[in-house]
This record gives sequence, C-alpha cells and structure tokens, in this order.
Amino acid sequence: MAMILHGRRMIKTDATEVTIDNVVTILRKALPYHWKNRSEIQYLWAYYKGKQPVLNREKQVRPEITNRIVENRANEIVSFKSGYLMGEPLQYVSHGNGKNLADAINQLNEFVFAEEKSAKDKELADWFHICGTSFRMILPDEEGEEDDSPFEIYTLDPRNTFVVYNNGLGNKPILGVKYVVDENGVVHYSCYSKYEYFEIVESKIVNVQPHILGDIPIIEYPLNLARIGAFELVIPLLDAINLTDSNRLDGVEQFIQALMLFHNVDISSDDYQKLREEGAIKFKDIDPQLKAEISYLISSLNQGETQTLVDHMYQTVLTICGMPNRNGGSSTSDTGSAVIMRDGWSAAEARAKDSELMFKKSERRFLRLVLNICHTLVGMDLKVSNIEIRFTRRNYENILQKAQVLDLMLKNNKIHPRLAFEHCGLFVDSDLAYTLSAEYAEEQERKAQEQLEQQMAMKAQEANNNTNNEEGGNNETE
Repeated sequence: MAMILHGRRMIKTDATEVTIDNVVTILRKALPYHWKNRSEIQYLWAYYKGKQPVLNREKQVRPEITNRIVENRANEIVSFKSGYLMGEPLQYVSHGNGKNLADAINQLNEFVFAEEKSAKDKELADWFHICGTSFRMILPDEEGEEDDSPFEIYTLDPRNTFVVYNNGLGNKPILGVKYVVDENGVVHYSCYSKYEYFEIVESKIVNVQPHILGDIPIIEYPLNLARIGAFELVIPLLDAINLTDSNRLDGVEQFIQALMLFHNVDISSDDYQKLREEGAIKFKDIDPQLKAEISYLISSLNQGETQTLVDHMYQTVLTICGMPNRNGGSSTSDTGSAVIMRDGWSAAEARAKDSELMFKKSERRFLRLVLNICHTLVGMDLKVSNIEIRFTRRNYENILQKAQVLDLMLKNNKIHPRLAFEHCGLFVDSDLAYTLSAEYAEEQERKAQEQLEQQMAMKAQEANNNTNNEEGGNNETE
C-alpha cells in the first residue's frame, strides 16, 4: 500500500540555546518527529531504487498471469533534476574587484576542488530530490591529517541525521544531530551546538567537548520549504503507470494463453493434454444433434487506448515536476534559445532557479564555516560577502549569437567593456574573463609595439647603411 506523503517536518524547539542541562530534553522531544521523517525518507529511497507498490500486486482472476512491471520514472526524474542542476561544478567567483580578493577566491576553489566538492554536491542533489532534504557536515582537519585542504566535507545520510531549529523569528538552527547504531543495537547520538559537542547514549551524556567552529557543523540543504521530494507529488500517477503497463502485459499473455472453450465435445483430461501437445485430436459429440465446437475464450485490453492513457499520465507527470519532454514534443527545427522555450525546457529552468535559491541559502552557511576554519588554520582573510555563488548548466543557447553580442558591445565606445563581458552571457565569471582578456590585450599591444619599434629600428639601420654606402662610393669617385 502506498504511503501518504506531505513533505518532511521541520523539527523545532522553544529553546533559544543548547546547554548541557537541556540537550537531552531537546533531543528526546525531537526524536518522534525525526522517526516520522525517517520512515518517509526510507519509503522514498526504496521507491527511487525501484521497490514500488506494484511489486505487491495481486489478481483475483487468472492469478497465474500477474505481471509486476516497475517503469522506474522516479529514478529518471531524480537523475534529470540532479544532472540539470549540478551537471556542471558549482563556481565561487569574486564579488568585487582586487587582485588579493581574486587570489583568495582561487585558493578557496583549490581547497574545495581537493575535497571533490562537485561530486559531493551531486550527492546532496540526489538526496534532496529523492526525499526533499539533505545534510552536509564540515570539520577541520585533525592534527597530523593535513592534506591539500584544511577542512573535510561529508555528505550525511538523511535517515540518520536531522537539525533542530529555534521556534522563534527566523527559525535559526541550534542543534545538529547524527547517530549510528552499534553492533549491540545501542544508538550513539552525536549532537553539535554552536560551541559544544555532546555524545549521548541511552539518554545520558557520555562526552562533552567544546569546538571552535563558531557554528553548527551540520547543515541542512532542503529542496523547498515543505521539504517535498522531486517525484513525491506524482507517486499516484507513477503507480498508475506501473499498474497500467502491468495490465497491458497481462492482456498480451492472456491472449496468447487464452482459455479453450469446448461446446458439445466429449474430451478427457488425457485427450486435452494430447491436444495441447500435438495441436489436433479426434473427438466425438456428446449430442449428435448439436454442432461440436472448440473455440478460445478471449478478453484483451485495447492496447492503443491504454498507450494513450499512459502517455497522458506521463505528460501530466512532466508538467507537475517541471520537466521537459525530451522525446521532442515538437517536430519543428528550432535551435538555440527556442529549444529552451519549447517542450517544457523553460519550466525546467524555472524550477532549477528555485532550487538554486534554496541551495545558496544553505551554501552560505557552509561558506561561513569553511572560511572560519580557513582563517584559523591558514590565515585566509575572506568574507562570505566577497563570494558570489554561481550555477552553470549545459548551454542550449547559440554560442555564436552570444559572441556576436559581445563583439558588438565591445565596438560601442559608449559601453564599458566590463559591462559587455557581464551581459553577453558567455562567461561564468565575467570579472575574471574581463581581467584576463584585458591583461591579454595589453600584452598583445605591448608585443605589437615592440615589434613595430624593432621594425622601425631595422629600417633606420638599413637607411643609415645605405647612406654610408653612398657616401663611400662618392669618396672613391673623388
């Protein structure tokens, strides 16, 4: 039986801060909400992997022909959403000017590259598209474990992780919790407040340690405010598609294995078996006055009508999920930006923009933690306000058109070149592209000037040599 889902619950408490005196109470009150979320997340995770209600399907009539077809479109939805949002690595670019700022941003990008953050961003995207939320943890390198980055990034399983928020204005996070179950079935809770770490086992605090991170190292990345997964709203339609496809295959098999109808025929079980094996048999009438007949009892679905129904349901799925019809619902030859507007690509882009806004909100909390660690361990002087978070997606627009726009804007002496780079849409980091291009142009101009000076010097030398030769010739004549 399908589970009724309405998104995951935001876990809240009236407490404004977590201390050694109230952490156990806060944890105990939060757990029932987490268990409910966890059961739903587990259901969505199983659904994503293909464990769907149609596998439990039963038939009352002809139960020996019972197909259970899982057309796993939930997996398709998550794959498309994650790939479209995170198909290209997330970029940190400078929000401002200055070489020192650019160097610090480059160093930060090197740190996150060393931590394979792009792959871990994809893991986050998969989780929050599956179950509506995901979690990440950031910790500094321990002494003796220093590598190419001063911090470590971990993607946490949302079935074993949650964040507790204050019930007041702004719903600020005050406690991050992850837990493991040991081989004896005992649950070990790791609880992080803004300044302290608590280990709790069987409602008892067994370890307390301060930390210098300045914030909770567990960060939640929700997909939306209701924490609804990408395919959650269309599960009834996906179940209906599975059931319809299963019935269609049942219909085909029942047609092939149609029941035989004997009318006025005297046939034994042995004779029937012989008929099935050899395809023909002699038989006698029960009543010579009536016609003996053997026919098939056939009942089949209209395959054309059921296919139309499946197509309609899937199109509804695409509409609700904000996905394009990648099979090409239009037969036009449009290219470039027209492709985006056609067949639902504009809706996909709009949904991706919404996801970007939610992701950036959590990503800024991530950056504050990372920058605190970098400032403490490597002396990096960088603020979150200096960093712009940019998403890049596979470009469906005509790159030639953008290049032409850039060329036209650069030729207009009333438009600053920096604005041309910013508005043409060719570059992820327009400031960096402008800076590199300006430096390159200056270098090329310098080389051209040097070459011109060399050529002029060579011509002057040739002219001088010719003059000397002419003077020498005149002296000989004299």
